[in-house]
Order: sequence, then C-alpha cells, then structure tokens
Amino acid sequence: MKPIIIAGAGPVGLTLALLLNQQGKSVLVLEAVDEIQPLGVGINLLPHSVRVLCGLGLEPKLDEIAIRTSALHYYNKLGQQIWAEPRGLNAGYHFPQFSIHRGELQMMLLREARFKLGEEQVRTGYKLDSWKDTADGIEATFEKTNGEREVIEGACLIAADGIKSTARKTLYPDEGSPIYGGRILWRGVTIDKPFLDGSTMFMAGHQDCKFVAYPLMPVGEDKVLINWIAELSVPDYVQNEQDWNKEVSIDVFRPSFEDWDFGWVNVPSIIDNCEHVYEFPLSDRDPLPQWTFGNMTLIGDAAHPMYPIGSNGASQGILDAEKLADEFAKGDDLTTTFANYEKERRPATANIVLLNRKNGPEQVMQMAEERSPDGFDHIHDVIPQAELEEVAARYKQTAGFNIEAVNKDAKETQPS
Repeated sequence: MKPIIIAGAGPVGLTLALLLNQQGKSVLVLEAVDEIQPLGVGINLLPHSVRVLCGLGLEPKLDEIAIRTSALHYYNKLGQQIWAEPRGLNAGYHFPQFSIHRGELQMMLLREARFKLGEEQVRTGYKLDSWKDTADGIEATFEKTNGEREVIEGACLIAADGIKSTARKTLYPDEGSPIYGGRILWRGVTIDKPFLDGSTMFMAGHQDCKFVAYPLMPVGEDKVLINWIAELSVPDYVQNEQDWNKEVSIDVFRPSFEDWDFGWVNVPSIIDNCEHVYEFPLSDRDPLPQWTFGNMTLIGDAAHPMYPIGSNGASQGILDAEKLADEFAKGDDLTTTFANYEKERRPATANIVLLNRKNGPEQVMQMAEERSPDGFDHIHDVIPQAELEEVAARYKQTAGFNIEAVNKDAKETQPS
C-alpha cells in the first residue's frame, strides 16, 4: 500500500499523520531539517482544536507542558479594562484552551508520531523539491541534506511545509513575498512572577502600539514562563526574506512601553528580563483560489498564512487536519476527498485571514483608543456592552469556536 506523503513535520503535519494513523492508513512524514528542535514562541490552542487533540488521547500530555487558559482580558494603553471573558472550560466549553510553547507542542507530537507510526515513517533531512502525478498516486522528489535526491512513490502528497512552502511557491511562482501589514512584532519569553490569576492572557494598547502576554508553564513555586509580544506600527519598514531567528535589542521598541506599569503587571520589567528577543514583521498572504492540484493539496500555513490575531493560526491548521482526515475516513476516491476538504476549509480560512486584517476581536482596543484616547471612567461610556459582545461573538462564529458549535462536536470525540 502506497503511503500518504506529508511534507512537513510541524504541528499540523504531525497532527494529520496521527489522525490518519488512527484510521489504519499508511503515512510517511518527511521533514526538511536534519534535527527537529523545540523552536518558536508561545501559541494558543483554542477549544475546537484541542477537541481534535483530545480525540488522539493527548490531553494529559498537553497538561504536562502547557497552561489551561482561564480568561482573556483587553486593556487600553493606561491599563484600564475594556473587555474580559472566560476562556476554555471556564467559558463553558467541553474542552480547555491551552497556552503552550509551539516547540514543546511540536516535540510532543513528534514523539507521539514516531511511537504510533514507527521511527522509519517520520524522516528528517528531506526537503520537498518537486512532484508529478501518476496513474495511481504521485511521485515526489525530495532533496536530502547530503545533496542527493530521492523519488518517493505515494498515494498522494499533502504539503504541510509552512509559510515558506516550497509547494505553494511551485504552484504560484508569481505570488511574490508575504504581504507586510505595516506593523512589527517583537517576541520573547520571560521568567517572572504571575499576573492576574496566573493563567489569564491579556492584551493592552491599540493597533499601533500593543502588548500581549500570557503564561506558558509554571517555573518553581512562584514564577511562570511568560510569552509576550510587543507590537508597533512601522509603515516604512522594508521587508526582506522572512527570518524567524532575527534577534534584536530591546532598545528598538522598549521606549514605547516605558510607562506601562499597571500595578498588576509591569510591562517594562517583563521586557527587560528577557534574554533573547526576536523580530517578526506582521505579514500574511492573500487567500488562494485553489489548494488542490491533482493528487496533491496544501494544508496549514502553506495554504492560509494569517496574522497572529485571535489566537487562531495554529488552531486553524489543526482543523484542516481534522477535516482532511474525516474525508479520508469516508473511503471516497482521492478527487472527492480533496474536493470536499477544500470546499469547506478554503473559504473558512479565507474569511479569517480577511477578518484578522481588520484586527479580529482585538478591534475593541482600537475602538477605545479612537473614542477615548485619554482613558475613560467606565468602558460603557465609550463602547456599549452590546457592541463589545457583538465583536467577540462575531469572531468566534467566523473562526468556528462559538461554544455551541464546539460542544456539539464533543460527543463525537473519543480518545483512541
């Protein structure tokens, strides 16, 4: 039996591999780098994606390396609260929301994939180069790190090779570079004392000057590892080749947050106590008109890179994996399987890409800044409660994690 070839061993590719393996399908995961390491920064897994991982029996392992997010708070630049809502189990979902380091998530999924699929079915040092359809599948050519090329026959090819996707570039050679959004994010992790209840995510400021922070895991008795993002409008920035390892000095952005000591959290202190800070220009790509070409298709960031707004990027990739695996489980021909997957997931993710360009649920901070830049006595003097609720509800509906929809699917999720 020819394997389903997955190019890319990030969280999305590995999740898909585990879901297909759960069905008894032959899967081969090929990753470009020689050694997979726990790189990256913090991410949030929303309840609809956690439902998928729980169905793989991974909830206990997530609890070992992550924090269950209890709430999300929005503040203005003066530290005045604009909006607060419970998250995960606290909000009534049947599944938690997890704040987790992307690298730790990837390594956990990698260990699980190697155990479930077998070591030989998850290979490193294989970079996708090209492919061609055959009468009964696909032939994919990979460049190995020693310079050799190897042609691998498979039932199909699923490109989960990220925002720098070779597959996407091959399909759309004239697309150009990712679209710069006019803002830069500086990201880091800091060991510091907990803020609020110790498991809350907060965002403060507005679209031109924003700070985001949330805890990733406890460190000792009275400290936590905090993931944070400082974001500023930099309209004249010239974006070169994206580099997720570009380390910068805090002097580049820290002055904008000099006075952001809100009592319950000291933003300058979090910035100052970080050892390594990395620069990420805010960017995405326009939605594609087509993901599937013959016996191959795109998934995750290769298909729909989006702004890191609404804590939704990783979650949407996991939902891609769930939908594609569900279609494979039906036993239809490959053309039908890919068509049904793309019919649902491509428009859904396109809507989120476009909504994130309008700041998604974070637009309440911009609304507060525009209507009352010097602060307010009470937020309802500036933004009525109904308007705040409508913004939050609209994004949940668009992103597919309104409580009713997630909990409706809960009964179908059974650990393996």
